[in-house]
Amino acid sequence: MRERLALALWGWAMRLATPLLLARWWWRGRQEPGYRDAMPERLGRYRVPASAGWLWLHAVSLGETRAAAPLVAALRAQAPHLHLLLTHTTATGREAGRELLQEGDAQVWLPLDTPGAVRRFLRHWQPRLGVLMETEVWPSLQAAAAEAQLPIVLANARLSERSLRRGQRLAPLLRPAAQRIHVALAQTEGDAERLRRMGVAQAQAVGNLKFDLSPAPEVLAQGRAWKAACQRPVLMLAVSREGEEAALLTALDALSLPAGPWPWHVLVVPRHPQRFDEVARLLAATGRPWSRRSSWRDGPDRSAELWLGDSLREMPLYYGLADLALLGGSFEPLGGQNLIEAAACGCPLLMGPHTFNFAQAAELAEAAGAATRVSDLGAAVREAQALLQNNKARDAMAAAGLGFANDHRGAAQRMAAVLVALFTRRCETRA
Repeated sequence: MRERLALALWGWAMRLATPLLLARWWWRGRQEPGYRDAMPERLGRYRVPASAGWLWLHAVSLGETRAAAPLVAALRAQAPHLHLLLTHTTATGREAGRELLQEGDAQVWLPLDTPGAVRRFLRHWQPRLGVLMETEVWPSLQAAAAEAQLPIVLANARLSERSLRRGQRLAPLLRPAAQRIHVALAQTEGDAERLRRMGVAQAQAVGNLKFDLSPAPEVLAQGRAWKAACQRPVLMLAVSREGEEAALLTALDALSLPAGPWPWHVLVVPRHPQRFDEVARLLAATGRPWSRRSSWRDGPDRSAELWLGDSLREMPLYYGLADLALLGGSFEPLGGQNLIEAAACGCPLLMGPHTFNFAQAAELAEAAGAATRVSDLGAAVREAQALLQNNKARDAMAAAGLGFANDHRGAAQRMAAVLVALFTRRCETRA
């Protein structure tokens, strides 16, 4: 009774929130026009005819969509004739997802998690298997999928201890959703164990898809060529989050440096594109020369001390350009960002204390010598000052990062094998 009541209340809450969510996406469309595309899809209404037989994969945003790329490639290699239905929630995810499509595939927004919208979505597309990437749990959607006897798989699944505690506080709503997951293909055994505690009946550790991502070689080479042309080292704050950029500038000002220009270029790459202009104003307020990636022609402005990485899907370029990176999201209690990409690009890394979203990857990277953990941004800047004067130490970290990234590949093939077997059985059952 408690669970049915919680699900009903969730459904009504989502119905009441629908006008606000639609208005919010329309407002965000001022800066990211993709949010205004195909808005009826958010309500489970489509212009194309109904169809059936899809393998449906949901990748909420840019990070999940990029992580899905090697999985999609492995699925196509093992089952060449499958048709992919790809859904997203954010504009950056949808834009990146277009590159994963081939003839016969489809791409739409994931509908809002109201009972009516998710029933319309499932009735229109009639997928044979649903795959949610990483941490997605949608109570109404998963209840409707169970009613339609649609298996839902959580792929590249992760669940931190912190998220588990939050989930347990909402157990009447989230535990039934977890119990409706057919199988969770977890990044680590720790994630699998926490998912089982949350209520997922079958959870197995198969590895992290992000190890299977290979940086675009031409983009990485461009960054390295730009680095070779720089007369000063480059220190990067990678995929930064709110508050970290200001803390970095404060920490740099606190160093005992000679008067005049900094001995390095400092590159800041925010995690979210809607913050590019906000961070630009912050850099401009320092009074130091600065420039932004969107204004560069033949390379970075070497007369500037501060650079803003205001472009999307160019992280290999930035890691190639940097001599040393500080991991964004790890210096505030936000759980950290993906550090595997830095390792795969051979960029030495300093990370803060908050890496609970990538706990095992952070521990393995530190053990391999690819990354060093520090207590805060002040300590990170002091450690960076020493490392930027020690080429041998940085070269050792770069080599360790490449080895660390290569040693943990293979998750895409293992996940694809499970998904293809489930999809095939589902198709045979429906035949």
